[in-house]
Amino acid sequence: MRREVIRQGLIYACEEMGAHLRRSAFSPNIREREDFSCAVYDAEGELVAQAEHIPVHLGSMRWAVRAVLEEFDPGEMEPGDAFLVNDPYRGGTHLPDLTVVAPIFHEGEPLGFAAVRAHHADVGGKAPGSMPHDAEDVYAEGLRIPPVRLAEGGEPREELLRLVEANSRGGRERRYDLMAQLSAALLGCERVGELVEEHGVEAFREACEWAKEYAERRMRRAIERLPDGEYHGADRLEGDGVSDGDVWIKVTVSVEGDEITVDFSGTSEQVDGPVNAPLPVTYSAVFFVLKAALDPGTPASEGAYRPIRVRAPEGTVVNPRPPAPVCAGNVETSQRIVDAVLDALRGAIPDLPAHSHGSMNNVAIGGPDFAYYETIGGGAGASPERDGESAVHVYLTNTANTPVEHVEREYPIRILEYTVRRGSGGAGERRGGDGIVRRYLALERCRVTVLGDRVERGPRGAEGGEPGAPAEYLVERADGSVERLGSKDSTVLEPGDMLVVKTAGGGGYGRVGKA
Repeated sequence: MRREVIRQGLIYACEEMGAHLRRSAFSPNIREREDFSCAVYDAEGELVAQAEHIPVHLGSMRWAVRAVLEEFDPGEMEPGDAFLVNDPYRGGTHLPDLTVVAPIFHEGEPLGFAAVRAHHADVGGKAPGSMPHDAEDVYAEGLRIPPVRLAEGGEPREELLRLVEANSRGGRERRYDLMAQLSAALLGCERVGELVEEHGVEAFREACEWAKEYAERRMRRAIERLPDGEYHGADRLEGDGVSDGDVWIKVTVSVEGDEITVDFSGTSEQVDGPVNAPLPVTYSAVFFVLKAALDPGTPASEGAYRPIRVRAPEGTVVNPRPPAPVCAGNVETSQRIVDAVLDALRGAIPDLPAHSHGSMNNVAIGGPDFAYYETIGGGAGASPERDGESAVHVYLTNTANTPVEHVEREYPIRILEYTVRRGSGGAGERRGGDGIVRRYLALERCRVTVLGDRVERGPRGAEGGEPGAPAEYLVERADGSVERLGSKDSTVLEPGDMLVVKTAGGGGYGRVGKA
């Protein structure tokens, strides 16, 4: 009983970290859209608890904690210290995701780490939002930060804050959001310390090990229920932002007893454009889909990962070599990985739902002194039991809506439409969910970048269901002309121009009229 009390206390500490960050953050992307994640790790950097935040963050953040441990000796850390990292090749995902890691102490002994990852609206680079669709190396995407010391004794290092602020549009937001992250991480340290004070160090360590072992047992039992064998799946991205050729994700899922291997051999080589997914992102996508498909109730901890092996050949789009650009790998390639693994699992689990809209529909709008970023939901795929949900985020994103009032109050943008895209879900015995329409009116000259997918081909249906309607990205100029953007594209908006985003519907399930 005490072990479960401690485990739940750790989860609550993560939830409280998130609530604190939400209340303290400066930017709408963190404060309103809640694009952040919080977790607690043990002294070896193994996950013991997390809040229900952003799946693509949570499955990959353990790599950032380990990067800090590789760079800094825990024996030389002090209470109130904190570390910062965003390097995609040192445990990060893409550069806008800044991760703060703070050591947890009890009577001078390091017991673990509290980690807070948040997506900042801009960290420099060639385009506002630090998500350039045509980046050809990671340097074009913004400020790259290896593991560095952010704070000592609870006080942030002013020179580091100045460095980040000077290298980003709207740098004041970066400063205060980072301070909010630091405060949330230190609060997590405090709450875990209170648990240790109440239950004792040995009980805390025992509970952490038990939590990992329990999650491992559950995941192994879930895998054992699958028939042994090899299952194959594939999906493709519509271009890489630099060229228009398809980028393939190919996967073989091998089930043997209570272990599972996901092998990406045959996947496209890394590409010139920014759809390359760093290895932590690939792991995150795999862990997400297996947990969701096999046993959603499995507690999120290191133990759940132990029966899973991922083979991602180096130099491919799912494990690129530096300095390949990666800003869209975290947000778009991760979604295609999910669909490819889901399709492979259909050979073992026949009732999986149809494809969802499968894109984060990233929109970045900005100028010299501001940057606005958000992702937009769409239609979920239908399942044998029910129609797909409309106007929702799916797969690896779990963010909230950015209220229109906050957009219009803080940026030179007006939102003239925010509606459900009726009829965009795929037909079937069960209909796919509908997408979203969102219109942005520019009040001053700015650059807009879209990073999406599913423009050429709508999300596939299942068991004879029809595909959802493809996404559309349009620019309606003030002179009445209309331009169609690609799924990964950028243009300049003049005052009076309007960006129109129409997200894809989900695929249908079963044939229309099936008895």
